[in-house]
Amino acid sequence: MNLLRRARDLETRLAGTLDRTVGEFVRSGAREPVETVHAIVEAVQSEIQSGGRGRRVFPFNAIAVTILAPSRDARARFEAMVEGEPTLRDRIISSLAAASCSVGDLDVSIEYDSRARKHWRTPEFHIEFDRVAKRERPAPKPADAPPRVELTVLHGTAARRTYSLPPSARIDIGRCADVRDSRHRLIRTNHVAFLEGSNGVNQSVSRRHAHISYEPAARAFRLHDDGSEHGTGVVRHGRTLPVPRGVRGVRLESGDEIVLGDARVRVKFGEARQ
Repeated sequence: MNLLRRARDLETRLAGTLDRTVGEFVRSGAREPVETVHAIVEAVQSEIQSGGRGRRVFPFNAIAVTILAPSRDARARFEAMVEGEPTLRDRIISSLAAASCSVGDLDVSIEYDSRARKHWRTPEFHIEFDRVAKRERPAPKPADAPPRVELTVLHGTAARRTYSLPPSARIDIGRCADVRDSRHRLIRTNHVAFLEGSNGVNQSVSRRHAHISYEPAARAFRLHDDGSEHGTGVVRHGRTLPVPRGVRGVRLESGDEIVLGDARVRVKFGEARQ
């Protein structure tokens, strides 16, 4: 019985301590971060004004919010709330939109202070509203044009010995200028065309042998094999790099020699012509 009585006394004391702590917190008026954030959003909403003919206008495009954070722990809790999803800016914009108020670019800056200042309207935070002239964004720079591609036939016979081709997303290489299917429908036009039936070297070049593509982001050309019968390669510094079938291909460098079966073509990249 003594143990039971002691347990009840301990429970009573703990309950009393908890009640006193809660009472002190309530009397202090302290808010949870989420309550402060809601109060900030409501304070912003209160600045909406009538624009006539049923329109509602928010006259500011810059908001500076200062939040009371007397300790590092308090600041960390607020940062998790105002920077997490949704951010404080997202909450403000959503609330303005819900009030049928059109909002353009809205800058929301957030700072923290360890104590409330005399000019603050609310003990937990302070908001300053402003309308600032927006700087015009500079026009984006035009993308650099890809360089011209010069292809010189070293071994084999093509319609021309040297091709100087303008920048292009794709350069097709193969035997014959026009490649047609069994129904004589045009399926491909080769930019670099080896002659049909000229010699054994040319016959090792497939009609749809390879193509060169350009990657604007990397400013690089790549050589791709299009399922050729005798294979495609790149000779660089005395080494031959095989070009596997597929979309990846091999990156080209100016001065490389392209191997097409028994034929060879040297590639060089020149300056783009505007």
